[in-house]
Amino acid sequence: MRRVPLAGLGLALLVGLAGCTSTAPAAPAPTSVPPVTSAAPTTSAAAVPNTLTVTSPVFAEGATIPTAYTCAGAGQMPSIAWTGDLHGAAAIAVFVDDPDAPIGTFVHLVVLDLPASATSLGATLPAGAHYGLNGAGRPGWTPPCPPSGTHHYRFTVYGLSAPTGLGDGTTATAARDAITAKAVVQGRLTGLVSH
Repeated sequence: MRRVPLAGLGLALLVGLAGCTSTAPAAPAPTSVPPVTSAAPTTSAAAVPNTLTVTSPVFAEGATIPTAYTCAGAGQMPSIAWTGDLHGAAAIAVFVDDPDAPIGTFVHLVVLDLPASATSLGATLPAGAHYGLNGAGRPGWTPPCPPSGTHHYRFTVYGLSAPTGLGDGTTATAARDAITAKAVVQGRLTGLVSH
């Protein structure tokens, strides 16, 4: 199968919340998982159409993500929705990352194999979908917690030609590779958090 590159999906699987820490308590990251740097694909991303429009009921494109969805608040995951031409996609994947983390792109959420009929994502997953590991080495959502400055949190939705077949606990690197191989369409919503 032809590999399709993705725009802006250079991910670094980092242990702990390095570059995304604050005084808010957080569960310790597993000590057995070493840091892994994952480089961006080097070929042009023009082959993956940006035909999906990604929105959230709690923030607009380029706007501030409310405190309730960060480590300074309850840290709940903001829901997102998407519309547009899926180009025949058979499954959906979602990545949320922060390219402004001091020691590399920090992954806040990895969701794999949502059904193609899905048009939104909230706090729970439908049957058949799976959480990959985030940058803290845990499945599910890690809330934004920038140490300083303004960070950009990219909520990217990918339509895939087929499900990845990967299960819960898949690393961000493995998920990135599977998505790169199967992506046929994408869309992105970016929210800001400042400290």
